[in-house]
Amino acid sequence: MLLENWEKWTSFLGQQVEEAKEHGMSKKVIEKTAVQIGDYLAKNVDPKNEQERVLSDLWGVADSEEKHALANCVIKLVQKNRVQ
Repeated sequence: MLLENWEKWTSFLGQQVEEAKEHGMSKKVIEKTAVQIGDYLAKNVDPKNEQERVLSDLWGVADSEEKHALANCVIKLVQKNRVQ
């Protein structure tokens, strides 16, 4: 399963971010979508590994502004990992 492997998950997210950018989606829209996905995952999916547990725990204590910051950090991470 995709969510059980951190590398597969971040690679998949990186591909999705790149495709969104190629289709003209703005950084703001990508961020808003990432926050919505984060909210969905936090409410509906149990973390499958240590990395997801940390993100879930941080998401659970973050306010709205902090969630946007976390979403931006995840976006940067998956983009950086695609370049390496």
